[in-house]
Amino acid sequence: MEPSWLEMRWARPLYLAFVFCLALGLLQAIKLYLRRQRLLRDLCPFPAPPTHWFYGHQKLLQDGEMEKLEELVGKYPCAFPCWVGPFQVFFYIYDPDYAKAFLSRTDPKSKYLYKFLIPCLGKGLVSLEGPRWFQHRHLLTPGFNFNILKSYVEVMAHSVNTMLGKWEKICGPQDTIVEVFEHITLMTLDILMKCVLSQETNCQTSSTHDLYVKATFEASKIIFHRLYNFLHHLDIIFKFSPQGHRLQEMVKILHQYTEKIIQDRKKLLKNEKKYGNTQKRKYQDFLDIILSAQAENDNNFSDTDLQSEVNTFMLAGQDTMAGGISWLLYHLALNPEHQERCREEIRGILGDGSSITWDQLGEMSYTTMCIKESLRLAPPVPSISRELSKPITFPDGRSLPAGITVVLSIWGLHHNPAIWENPKVFDPSRFSQENSDQRHPHSFLPFSAGPRNCIGQQFAMIELKVAIALILLRFKVSPDPTRPLVFLPQIVLKPKNGVYLHLKKLP
Repeated sequence: MEPSWLEMRWARPLYLAFVFCLALGLLQAIKLYLRRQRLLRDLCPFPAPPTHWFYGHQKLLQDGEMEKLEELVGKYPCAFPCWVGPFQVFFYIYDPDYAKAFLSRTDPKSKYLYKFLIPCLGKGLVSLEGPRWFQHRHLLTPGFNFNILKSYVEVMAHSVNTMLGKWEKICGPQDTIVEVFEHITLMTLDILMKCVLSQETNCQTSSTHDLYVKATFEASKIIFHRLYNFLHHLDIIFKFSPQGHRLQEMVKILHQYTEKIIQDRKKLLKNEKKYGNTQKRKYQDFLDIILSAQAENDNNFSDTDLQSEVNTFMLAGQDTMAGGISWLLYHLALNPEHQERCREEIRGILGDGSSITWDQLGEMSYTTMCIKESLRLAPPVPSISRELSKPITFPDGRSLPAGITVVLSIWGLHHNPAIWENPKVFDPSRFSQENSDQRHPHSFLPFSAGPRNCIGQQFAMIELKVAIALILLRFKVSPDPTRPLVFLPQIVLKPKNGVYLHLKKLP
């Protein structure tokens, strides 16, 4: 009688391996099932939208319908859990008391979103935690003091005027429809190249840097879609996917570009020191600040740290500022009475706009109110997230355990009808001193709040004021009703189909 295959010597290891893998798979399935049951129990106090048993709410928010989020904010007070697949949940909050409790803590950044950002940005302020984050923040803060920022006003004005010169050539004396987002994106890149790296690139008038701009846009898009595709949370699946391969290509372009600039600056400084022919520049750029920090803290601030911080400010700064200026221009186009009032204020301060100074920016009170209202309606960063390191109890008594990923929806907070009357209406008077004083301090958070607030918020406000002041002095803007603005919420807010405006040169 022939022995069965299990009795053969060669088959026994295979059989044992099969049983072992089966047992591991069963244990993992039990572990996932228990995780889901624990999450369901922990989130029981918080009602949620109807969910698919396998996809969860993946399709609900992945499609980027901001109206759907606003609908949920109105239906579920304070917060709701958002399932991404059957075993992972993001807990959305959009209530000022919830936001205050959340931002007053020092929980680490979400391992999902910020882990996905590291290939693009490296480990800089956006992704670092604990003592390393504190050290970087302390070293970089001098780059944003008022004396440094004052010197950037003239630089910003020059870049904005370059863009306006292009618009004048495009429009001539006629009222012309222009897709302005592309122009504004190149203008903000031009400003950052000068303020961060002292690079005169002519990127607004030549196509040399198109590849860099496209790489930043495409990388952001891929990371956003990865966030809401739970299968791509697994590195091994994402790495071998078409999107994973494409992201590697984009990251290579971005890193090679900034690395070359950094190494060229280091060589220049080395030669200046060697031959004693130091060139005094008009202003101190951000790279100067980082190189100075590296020289003083060589053991604690490596070349990798340096490149990570440059990448962070270049990529994060460009995307957020291009959006912020574009949304502001669009909102003023939709509301001509506010546009004209801003223009009158700016003319009274700047005259013909032949020059613009730091002190003049502080006089633009109504324009500043319009900027804040635009940031409320369209916050450039629509959400931030943290992973709870310990349980949290919200002011209404409901709690969450450690390990939950909490997403502060800044968009939801800014459109919450419980806070803002008629939240879709553009109303700058919301930000009069009187109205601001009566509102919860965590109702308006375009730059976040707490210990990890945006280090570049003063830089951003200056750029917004300079850009809108010079634009309104030279152009009247109105919307194209055939192509309304549609927001695409990625890591930062983007226009789905561009931003089209009628531009009319003012006499």
